[in-house]
Amino acid sequence: MPRVVYEEEPIFKDRTDAGRKLVERLGDFPGSEVVVFAIPRGGIPVAIEVAGKLVAPLDVVMPRKITIPDDPETGFGAVTEDGTIVLNEPLVRRLELPEPVIQQQAEVTQAEITRRTTVYRAHLPETNVDGKTAIIIDDGLASGYTMVAAVKSMKRRRAARIVVAVPVASGTAYDLVKRMVDELVCLVVARTHGFAVASFYHHWRDLTDEDVLRYLADWRATQVKK
Repeated sequence: MPRVVYEEEPIFKDRTDAGRKLVERLGDFPGSEVVVFAIPRGGIPVAIEVAGKLVAPLDVVMPRKITIPDDPETGFGAVTEDGTIVLNEPLVRRLELPEPVIQQQAEVTQAEITRRTTVYRAHLPETNVDGKTAIIIDDGLASGYTMVAAVKSMKRRRAARIVVAVPVASGTAYDLVKRMVDELVCLVVARTHGFAVASFYHHWRDLTDEDVLRYLADWRATQVKK
């Protein structure tokens, strides 16, 4: 069971520390039957720790939140590289967003996903997850809708079993994602009035594409040595 907190507090040193703590709770998975999927950018260093410990392939799944016009920090849904779209329907209704605006914002988001996919796939080829267990990892869940899009994407790719593993989640995101997956491994559930993933890390910064590519280069180097 996750630890439940009612106030935001730093618990993890950084994303690497979070990954090491997370893998302790994942149990044993045969590496040949598992693919570890990171949600870039912040999920990459967390997932690298998990994939290394499980001796499993590392891949990426690229959901990205669809943001409200003029408010790039707030999302009303998410879309993945394969076109899977998930909307926060109550929020969409409350904002009275018309369909053309939703579609336009989704297309803008899809274009950024396409750009990132081109960059990352040059360093990390796609892995077949058909009939295997997909472990999807991020550095935390805020609304949960980005993860929901990732889960639906894995279902479309015919993963036999879907496990979501995150260091921390808001209470609403935890409840949303838990009912959609075979297993949800979460170290800390924050049932707070406000929620920010960054608040649970002592050392936090937004990662860039260059950061991600460095992490992936280091990962590939460790695989060559094995």
